Amino acid sequence: MSEHHVDGPLQPGDRAPNIVLDAITREGKVALEDFRGHSPILVGLFRGLHCPFCRRHIAAQAQLDAALRDKGVESLTVVNTPIDRARLYFRYHPLPNLLAASDPQRVSHRAFGLPNLEFTEKETDWPRKVGMDVVMSMQVELPGELSGPMNRVAASEQLNNKDGYEMMEADQSMAATGNGQLFGQFLLDREGIVRWTFTEVPEGGRRMFGMPSPQELMSAASQVAG
Repeated sequence: MSEHHVDGPLQPGDRAPNIVLDAITREGKVALEDFRGHSPILVGLFRGLHCPFCRRHIAAQAQLDAALRDKGVESLTVVNTPIDRARLYFRYHPLPNLLAASDPQRVSHRAFGLPNLEFTEKETDWPRKVGMDVVMSMQVELPGELSGPMNRVAASEQLNNKDGYEMMEADQSMAATGNGQLFGQFLLDREGIVRWTFTEVPEGGRRMFGMPSPQELMSAASQVAG
Protein backbone atom coordinates (compact mmCIF):
# COMPACT_ATOMS: atom_id res chain seq x y z
CA MET A 1 0.00 0.00 0.00
CA SER A 2 1.11 3.54 -0.53
CA GLU A 3 2.01 5.54 2.57
CA HIS A 4 0.11 8.64 3.58
CA HIS A 5 1.72 11.40 5.59
CA VAL A 6 -0.66 13.83 7.22
CA ASP A 7 -0.13 16.77 9.55
CA GLY A 8 -1.58 15.51 12.82
CA PRO A 9 -4.27 12.90 13.44
CA LEU A 10 -7.19 12.66 11.07
CA GLN A 11 -10.18 14.66 12.27
CA PRO A 12 -13.96 14.28 11.86
CA GLY A 13 -14.81 15.00 8.25
CA ASP A 14 -11.53 13.59 6.89
CA ARG A 15 -11.60 10.60 4.58
CA ALA A 16 -9.70 7.67 6.05
CA PRO A 17 -7.04 6.04 3.88
CA ASN A 18 -7.35 2.42 2.87
CA ILE A 19 -5.03 0.20 4.86
CA VAL A 20 -4.32 -3.44 4.04
CA LEU A 21 -2.75 -5.56 6.78
CA ASP A 22 -2.18 -9.19 7.71
CA ALA A 23 -5.03 -10.53 9.83
CA ILE A 24 -4.05 -12.02 13.19
CA THR A 25 -7.26 -13.68 14.29
CA ARG A 26 -8.10 -15.17 10.91
CA GLU A 27 -6.28 -15.99 7.69
CA GLY A 28 -5.62 -13.52 4.89
CA LYS A 29 -5.68 -9.74 4.79
CA VAL A 30 -7.86 -7.04 6.34
CA ALA A 31 -8.60 -3.94 4.27
CA LEU A 32 -10.64 -0.93 5.35
CA GLU A 33 -11.91 -0.73 1.78
CA ASP A 34 -13.81 -3.97 2.43
CA PHE A 35 -16.11 -2.17 4.89
CA ARG A 36 -16.88 0.87 2.75
CA GLY A 37 -20.44 0.91 1.53
CA HIS A 38 -21.33 -1.83 4.01
CA SER A 39 -20.87 -0.74 7.63
CA PRO A 40 -19.27 1.82 9.93
CA ILE A 41 -16.11 0.62 11.66
CA LEU A 42 -14.19 1.50 14.80
CA VAL A 43 -10.45 1.34 14.05
CA GLY A 44 -8.15 1.09 17.07
CA LEU A 45 -4.48 1.78 16.24
CA PHE A 46 -2.48 0.65 19.25
CA ARG A 47 1.14 0.26 20.25
CA GLY A 48 2.51 -3.25 20.29
CA LEU A 49 1.34 -5.91 22.71
CA HIS A 50 4.50 -5.17 24.70
CA CYS A 51 2.64 -2.10 26.03
CA PRO A 52 0.52 -3.12 29.04
CA PHE A 53 -1.67 -0.03 28.70
CA CYS A 54 -2.53 -0.93 25.10
CA ARG A 55 -3.28 -4.53 26.06
CA ARG A 56 -5.91 -3.09 28.40
CA HIS A 57 -7.23 -0.69 25.77
CA ILE A 58 -7.53 -3.59 23.31
CA ALA A 59 -9.47 -5.66 25.84
CA ALA A 60 -11.74 -2.68 26.57
CA GLN A 61 -12.48 -2.20 22.86
CA ALA A 62 -13.14 -5.93 22.50
CA GLN A 63 -15.60 -5.85 25.40
CA LEU A 64 -17.72 -3.39 23.41
CA ASP A 65 -17.61 -5.52 20.28
CA ALA A 66 -21.04 -7.15 20.77
CA ALA A 67 -22.71 -3.82 21.62
CA LEU A 68 -21.11 -2.21 18.56
CA ARG A 69 -22.26 -5.04 16.31
CA ASP A 70 -25.79 -4.65 17.67
CA LYS A 71 -25.65 -1.13 16.21
CA GLY A 72 -24.22 -2.41 12.93
CA VAL A 73 -20.71 -1.09 13.69
CA GLU A 74 -17.70 -3.34 13.05
CA SER A 75 -14.43 -3.14 15.00
CA LEU A 76 -10.77 -3.56 14.00
CA THR A 77 -7.80 -3.71 16.35
CA VAL A 78 -4.35 -2.97 14.88
CA VAL A 79 -1.18 -3.75 16.85
CA ASN A 80 2.47 -2.86 16.27
CA THR A 81 3.49 -6.49 16.82
CA PRO A 82 4.82 -9.02 14.27
CA ILE A 83 2.12 -11.44 13.23
CA ASP A 84 3.63 -14.64 14.66
CA ARG A 85 4.10 -13.04 18.08
CA ALA A 86 0.62 -11.52 17.98
CA ARG A 87 -0.99 -14.84 17.02
CA LEU A 88 0.82 -16.54 19.88
CA TYR A 89 -0.46 -13.94 22.35
CA PHE A 90 -4.09 -14.09 21.22
CA ARG A 91 -3.99 -17.89 21.17
CA TYR A 92 -3.39 -17.83 24.93
CA HIS A 93 -5.41 -14.66 25.59
CA PRO A 94 -8.40 -15.05 23.25
CA LEU A 95 -10.92 -12.23 22.93
CA PRO A 96 -14.18 -13.51 21.41
CA ASN A 97 -15.00 -12.15 17.94
CA LEU A 98 -11.90 -9.94 17.93
CA LEU A 99 -10.81 -8.86 14.46
CA ALA A 100 -7.15 -7.91 14.78
CA ALA A 101 -4.37 -7.09 12.32
CA SER A 102 -0.60 -6.85 12.54
CA ASP A 103 1.29 -3.68 11.55
CA PRO A 104 4.91 -4.02 12.72
CA GLN A 105 5.99 -1.10 10.51
CA ARG A 106 3.24 1.19 11.91
CA VAL A 107 2.15 2.15 8.39
CA SER A 108 -1.47 2.56 9.49
CA HIS A 109 -0.47 4.78 12.42
CA ARG A 110 1.34 7.14 10.07
CA ALA A 111 -1.52 7.04 7.57
CA PHE A 112 -3.92 8.20 10.27
CA GLY A 113 -1.48 10.88 11.44
CA LEU A 114 -0.42 9.43 14.79
CA PRO A 115 3.10 10.59 15.77
CA ASN A 116 5.88 8.37 17.05
CA LEU A 117 7.48 10.38 19.86
CA GLU A 118 11.23 10.76 20.02
CA PHE A 119 12.46 10.43 23.60
CA THR A 120 15.12 12.95 24.61
CA GLU A 121 16.85 13.75 27.87
CA LYS A 122 15.20 17.10 28.52
CA GLU A 123 13.92 18.52 25.23
CA THR A 124 10.14 18.48 24.73
CA ASP A 125 8.38 19.58 21.56
CA TRP A 126 5.03 17.83 21.82
CA PRO A 127 3.93 15.74 19.97
CA ARG A 128 7.25 15.20 18.18
CA LYS A 129 9.68 15.00 21.08
CA VAL A 130 9.31 14.45 24.79
CA GLY A 131 11.96 14.69 27.49
CA MET A 132 12.41 11.83 29.92
CA ASP A 133 12.10 14.41 32.69
CA VAL A 134 8.52 15.01 31.49
CA VAL A 135 7.82 11.31 31.05
CA MET A 136 9.00 10.52 34.57
CA SER A 137 6.77 13.28 35.94
CA MET A 138 3.65 11.83 34.30
CA GLN A 139 1.68 10.01 36.95
CA VAL A 140 -0.40 7.02 35.88
CA GLU A 141 -3.30 5.85 38.02
CA LEU A 142 -5.05 2.50 37.56
CA PRO A 143 -7.03 1.79 40.73
CA GLY A 144 -7.17 -1.90 41.47
CA GLU A 145 -4.21 -2.63 39.21
CA LEU A 146 -1.41 -0.38 40.42
CA SER A 147 -0.43 0.08 44.04
CA GLY A 148 -0.83 3.85 43.58
CA PRO A 149 0.04 6.72 41.23
CA MET A 150 3.42 6.14 39.60
CA ASN A 151 5.44 7.15 36.58
CA ARG A 152 5.02 5.43 33.23
CA VAL A 153 8.18 3.35 33.43
CA ALA A 154 7.42 1.97 36.90
CA ALA A 155 3.75 1.42 35.97
CA SER A 156 4.66 -0.52 32.83
CA GLU A 157 7.03 -2.75 34.77
CA GLN A 158 4.49 -3.43 37.50
CA LEU A 159 1.71 -4.21 35.01
CA ASN A 160 3.89 -6.52 32.92
CA ASN A 161 4.90 -8.38 36.09
CA LYS A 162 1.26 -8.61 37.14
CA ASP A 163 0.25 -9.94 33.70
CA GLY A 164 3.20 -12.34 33.54
CA TYR A 165 3.99 -10.84 30.13
CA GLU A 166 7.37 -12.09 28.93
CA MET A 167 9.15 -9.70 26.60
CA MET A 168 10.33 -11.75 23.63
CA GLU A 169 12.79 -10.65 20.95
CA ALA A 170 9.94 -9.49 18.71
CA ASP A 171 8.55 -7.33 21.52
CA GLN A 172 11.95 -5.82 22.27
CA SER A 173 12.44 -4.99 18.60
CA MET A 174 9.06 -3.22 18.41
CA ALA A 175 9.64 -1.37 21.68
CA ALA A 176 13.05 -0.15 20.49
CA THR A 177 11.50 1.74 17.57
CA GLY A 178 7.88 2.24 18.61
CA ASN A 179 7.75 2.85 22.36
CA GLY A 180 6.82 6.46 21.62
CA GLN A 181 4.04 5.60 19.21
CA LEU A 182 0.85 7.42 20.20
CA PHE A 183 -2.36 5.46 19.90
CA GLY A 184 -5.77 6.43 18.58
CA GLN A 185 -9.29 5.20 17.91
CA PHE A 186 -11.15 6.39 14.83
CA LEU A 187 -14.82 5.77 14.13
CA LEU A 188 -15.55 5.74 10.40
CA ASP A 189 -18.96 5.87 8.79
CA ARG A 190 -19.90 3.40 6.07
CA GLU A 191 -18.38 5.71 3.45
CA GLY A 192 -15.00 5.75 5.21
CA ILE A 193 -15.32 9.28 6.62
CA VAL A 194 -13.98 9.89 10.13
CA ARG A 195 -16.85 10.86 12.47
CA TRP A 196 -15.23 10.59 15.93
CA THR A 197 -11.74 10.20 17.35
CA PHE A 198 -9.86 9.66 20.57
CA THR A 199 -6.07 9.96 20.51
CA GLU A 200 -3.22 10.57 22.92
CA VAL A 201 -2.09 13.59 20.91
CA PRO A 202 -4.11 16.53 22.37
CA GLU A 203 -3.47 18.39 25.62
CA GLY A 204 0.32 18.18 25.58
CA GLY A 205 0.52 14.61 26.78
CA ARG A 206 -2.09 14.71 29.52
CA ARG A 207 -4.13 12.17 27.56
CA MET A 208 -1.34 9.61 27.46
CA PHE A 209 -2.42 6.19 28.74
CA GLY A 210 -6.01 7.42 28.92
CA MET A 211 -8.94 6.04 26.99
CA PRO A 212 -12.50 7.11 26.20
CA SER A 213 -15.30 5.94 28.46
CA PRO A 214 -17.54 3.19 27.08
CA GLN A 215 -20.43 5.66 27.26
CA GLU A 216 -18.58 8.21 25.09
CA LEU A 217 -17.64 5.60 22.52
CA MET A 218 -21.10 4.02 22.35
CA SER A 219 -22.75 7.44 22.07
CA ALA A 220 -20.55 8.20 19.06
CA ALA A 221 -21.34 4.79 17.58
CA SER A 222 -25.08 5.42 17.96
CA GLN A 223 -24.78 8.65 15.99
CA VAL A 224 -22.76 7.04 13.22
CA ALA A 225 -25.05 4.02 13.05
CA GLY A 226 -28.11 6.27 12.91
